[in-house]
Amino acid sequence: MDNSLIFRQLFDADSATYTYLLADPISGEAVLIDPVFEQYRRDRALLEELGLTLLYTLDTHCHADHVTGAWLMQQALGSKIGISGRYGPMVTGADQLLDQGDRVRFGDRYLEVRATPGHTDGCLTYVLDDHTMAFTGDCLLIRGAGRCDFQQGNASTMYHSITEQIFSLPDSCLVYPAHDYIGRTVSTVAEEKQYNPRIGGQADERDFVGYMDNLGLPHPKKIDRAIPANCVCGRPDPAILPSLVSWGPVYLTYAGIREISPQWLGENLAQVHVLDVREVEEFNGPLGHIANAQLIPLPELAQRIDEIPPHGPLVTVCQSGRRSAQATVILAKQGWTEAASLQGGMRGWQAANLPVTRG
Repeated sequence: MDNSLIFRQLFDADSATYTYLLADPISGEAVLIDPVFEQYRRDRALLEELGLTLLYTLDTHCHADHVTGAWLMQQALGSKIGISGRYGPMVTGADQLLDQGDRVRFGDRYLEVRATPGHTDGCLTYVLDDHTMAFTGDCLLIRGAGRCDFQQGNASTMYHSITEQIFSLPDSCLVYPAHDYIGRTVSTVAEEKQYNPRIGGQADERDFVGYMDNLGLPHPKKIDRAIPANCVCGRPDPAILPSLVSWGPVYLTYAGIREISPQWLGENLAQVHVLDVREVEEFNGPLGHIANAQLIPLPELAQRIDEIPPHGPLVTVCQSGRRSAQATVILAKQGWTEAASLQGGMRGWQAANLPVTRG
């Protein structure tokens, strides 16, 4: 992999889906391949923590096993949505309809688009400009290939897609699929040419088609929800949009911690309960505390949960935001769904010039 590329491979355990982040480190421009709806906050946090500007979300195809996060990213970050133009009017809401030979640029880098139908009519493989990496979606998997028994799938078409568009890449090219169900993360063109049991070795088209046409797999469990949602690039039904709005501008860090800014808390103290998890001497020490904050030191929190008012949002506080982050984990295990840690703790509160109570 080129050292001039920022690259992250992300995973959604529920659907066994890989999402890929690629960015040019000089410009900070990035693309995200196959984002997952439920992982939107995670992916956004990573982009923001790395200081990247998301230009595009790119789906390798119209997925049947998960809903894309493309629309959420577009709404939050202004990124453009790219998907195959071969779906025609079936798919709406995309900004870029892509096909064979197109290029998606980010900074000084680009992804080359290769049409690799067979799993669906509109499957794409994205190939890095130097041909060192290929993101093959559900076309070529690690020691496998995507099923061909729905969404206009065709095993013969897939055979030609793999052999002509993917196996024509350098043997050393890394193969990154959209899924793996037993934890494998990457392969190479050479490995798949030799060892893939469906299309590798001396397999010809008849071998491949015979194998694929007799898989006998059950339909994906999310297909009835995923395909309609992905036909509108992941835009949710208006009925569930309110559920995507939190009680405040809660930020989920890449570490999975829910945080809220000192500025927001300072303006909304009357609407939340503040829980300070420092020790008594810190609470009354030089940094002071937020007016009307409840004090329960972190080591005592699990045993004293019942002392916290049970209704409404809660913000946990410590010196720097580390202990309060752990407090939100403890609270979540006890069923709290509206809890966030104060970003930067009391140090962040003071840096924002917000009022402090001492003694």
